Amino acid sequence: MNVSSPEGIGTVLLAAGAFQFTRRFLDIPTRLPAWEPYLQKIWVIFGVLIGLSALFSIDLSNGWVALGVSLVYVYMLMQLYYYQPARMVLLAVAPFLLFWIVGSFIEYYAPAYYKHNDDFIDNSIGFSTIWLGTFLVIASRQKKSLLKVEQERAREAEERRIIEAKKQELEYLVAERTAEITQQKEELEHALVELKSTQNQLIQSEKMASLGELTAGIAHEIQNPLNFVNNFSEVSIELIDELAEEQAKPDRDLDLEAELLSDLKQNLQKITHHGGRASSIVKGMLQHSRANTGQREAVDLNALCDEYLRLAYHGLRAKDKSFNALFNTDLDASLGVVSVIPQDISRVLLNLFTNAFYAVQQRQKKGETPGYQPTVTVSTRCAGDEAVITINDNGTGIPEDLKQKIFQPFFTTKPTGEGTGLGLSLAYDIVTKGHNGTLEVESQEDKGTTFTIKLPA
Repeated sequence: MNVSSPEGIGTVLLAAGAFQFTRRFLDIPTRLPAWEPYLQKIWVIFGVLIGLSALFSIDLSNGWVALGVSLVYVYMLMQLYYYQPARMVLLAVAPFLLFWIVGSFIEYYAPAYYKHNDDFIDNSIGFSTIWLGTFLVIASRQKKSLLKVEQERAREAEERRIIEAKKQELEYLVAERTAEITQQKEELEHALVELKSTQNQLIQSEKMASLGELTAGIAHEIQNPLNFVNNFSEVSIELIDELAEEQAKPDRDLDLEAELLSDLKQNLQKITHHGGRASSIVKGMLQHSRANTGQREAVDLNALCDEYLRLAYHGLRAKDKSFNALFNTDLDASLGVVSVIPQDISRVLLNLFTNAFYAVQQRQKKGETPGYQPTVTVSTRCAGDEAVITINDNGTGIPEDLKQKIFQPFFTTKPTGEGTGLGLSLAYDIVTKGHNGTLEVESQEDKGTTFTIKLPA
């Protein structure tokens, strides 16, 4: 049989078609890129084969072409053995290739045998063709299933890629935000340090302002005992001179001498009393101005209240000579001494007294109440295991909406420049935190204010 026979040409066309079908079906360009250049030119290759066969008179239906093409085809499928549809195609074409090769050899080399058994061979090839079609359908379904799986995996991979990208972006944003928060934290810590420093400076300024109020009061208050000391000293000198003259007389009057000595003793006692009074005032000033040691001492609260009531009044009068007010005391003699920190309690009392006199001064300046008499009263009493100090004034009072704020730091009802807003805040902390007591306020606008201090006795 020569090359021009339909059977030889059919063999070549069948082989070329099988390769092209397999190329598309198994996606050879993607899975076997090394084979793709040859498969793209398969028609050219088989055309050259036909041409060479014509030149050299080679019969393409002698079985060897079928064997060679089948081996190349099977080898190609073996390269895709990992791909399940490729294995199914190999299983599908194996019987067909086997019968095709065997039939081609028998037909060419044993034509008599082939002619005698051509029905069997044709039936076998027909059966293998049915087998081929069936398994190609199965392979097609597997391919679709795997394609769906691959698409799902590709989608999952894309989702993972997107998630990873989002994760990296989020990590970057978190790192950036963390850096911002760290910087803000450092700035806040620095601001807190500056705030604490400023707070300490303000507290010290409040203490110095309080000390100024105290000093102004002392300048007036200490003058009284010093005047008494000077006056009684002069009188005592005169008494001593009279006593010396009497003793120099030949007829001494013993009764007069005794009277002069008694007067001299009384004067010296008054000098001692008023000297102690001056010493007490100076001691109070020193206690008020020195640093707080936190040491509790047994203190006569009645004396302390009376002392600082006077100092606060005279401190305000030192600024305004035209100001006059009544100040009353109602001190419980049974109160005795109480263990407190003297410097702190004196600051509290001075602040409350100063505020009280300021309130009555402001109401007096308004002139809205005929016959108004500014009055500040301090009273003490022993209530079981508590020492109670009440400071009352009939000044301007505190509006209801401001009463909840007066113990807040930096809050003040005074005009700008007349108060730091720390006095009552410090007083509240000293009483409640420093002495485990309470500081309460009751007030009615344009009627007056009452502060009540309760300390553990």
